[in-house]
Amino acid sequence: MANGSVRVRFCPSPTGNPHVGLVRTALFNWAFARHTGGTFVFRIEDTDAARDSEESYGQLLDSLRWLGFTWDEGPEVGGPHAPYRQSQRMETYKDVAEKLKDAGHAYHCYCTASELEERRDAARAAGRPSGYDGKCREVTPEQKARYEAEGREPIVRFRMPDETITFTDLVRGELTFTPENVPDYGIVRANGAPLYTLVNPVDDALMEITHVLRGEDLLSSTPRQIALYKALTELGIAKEIPSFGHLPYVMGEGNKKLSKRDPESSLNLYRERGFLPEGLLNYLSLLGWSLSADKDIFTIEEMVAAFDVADVNPNPARFDLKKAEAINADHIRLLDVKDFTERCAPWLKAPFAPWAPEDFDEAKWEAIAPHAQTRLKVLSEITANVDFLFLAEPAQDEASWTKAMKEGSDALLRTAREKLEAADWTSAESLKEAVLAAGEVHGLKLGKAQAPVRVAVTGRTVGLPLFESLEILGREKTLARIDAALARLAS
Repeated sequence: MANGSVRVRFCPSPTGNPHVGLVRTALFNWAFARHTGGTFVFRIEDTDAARDSEESYGQLLDSLRWLGFTWDEGPEVGGPHAPYRQSQRMETYKDVAEKLKDAGHAYHCYCTASELEERRDAARAAGRPSGYDGKCREVTPEQKARYEAEGREPIVRFRMPDETITFTDLVRGELTFTPENVPDYGIVRANGAPLYTLVNPVDDALMEITHVLRGEDLLSSTPRQIALYKALTELGIAKEIPSFGHLPYVMGEGNKKLSKRDPESSLNLYRERGFLPEGLLNYLSLLGWSLSADKDIFTIEEMVAAFDVADVNPNPARFDLKKAEAINADHIRLLDVKDFTERCAPWLKAPFAPWAPEDFDEAKWEAIAPHAQTRLKVLSEITANVDFLFLAEPAQDEASWTKAMKEGSDALLRTAREKLEAADWTSAESLKEAVLAAGEVHGLKLGKAQAPVRVAVTGRTVGLPLFESLEILGREKTLARIDAALARLAS
């Protein structure tokens, strides 16, 4: 499909920090719009005053910018269908609800919560569907007067047509819903506040949305919205019914749907850990779609060029943090070194860096950066990997010390110190040969011989390439740290 008339929307609610499932929905809509040359509409669903907040609204905008998404219509951009915040469109919803009632597509329902529950229980006990039973569909003027005298405040309920609704889902194929399974539903609360069931389709209609790509959890609301669309079309409010595509669930641990309560669902977690936007988006795109069977690593431009909703897999997709990290690591390798050093900058200063700002050495950082780039899964790992260069003493990991400083380590360190002192400090290869020679004196291969040296100098058993690290740290500091380790072993 290559058609400039495609109009899709992303319409989150500003409640808390964004969820990765929400980001996956935004990504598929955005990629579809960009692939087809269509329009990506960003809309804020903020009619729930109790849960929505300006802080969350700001976070949403900031998150989309960080991810690299641009929107053609929406907050801060404007467009022909402004405003793009539902809280600023209340008069529109009120007007549409009145038109639906006047045309007989909606009606006042006076049933109380306890009455509804009682009738639902009875329906379940009798083995019937437990949705709304249509009691208030035909309320006489006398009944209305009696209900109002009792102080009942009605909701507005949409009248579902008594017909089977069939549509072709862009992801799942043809789906059919029978009338007994799609009862009349509320569209306006008793206090006059419009519900999602009204505002979402009304905005889609007025904003001329052609394709609705959203999570599978909203599939059950689709036949209701199609019926509402037909009514809106009849009233001249909607031009056409959009095509719907329901994206697969994202599953977390224990094969349960990933929820906002799961720590790994939070977008902020990935930003704080130093995922690259392009690495995270690459991984999220694989939750239900793939570029090709043999290519997991690709750019956002490659995704846009290839993306087709018809290729989305309807089966649930499992979120795998280790795979997300591995893909992010590949994207870190793809950066040029200058870009890599700039992206690491936040983790090389307060509050992440344990060293004083004046102890940070730009030349040493630039020298170590190419070696660090080959080892990181996420950018936040840079701090612990390079701290040995900028701290007066290495941050000693006690488990590493215990593991590396076995019996005889003092003798090895003394030999290594002697060989290193005589080595050529302009060559990492010369430093490697010095430690290799020290190991040979004590009957140890390089792997065993270098472990005590690494822990003495960096404080840890794992880290960046050792001999390049020693060369950058320099002779004086390296030998002083070996001396300090020998003094500790002696005590």
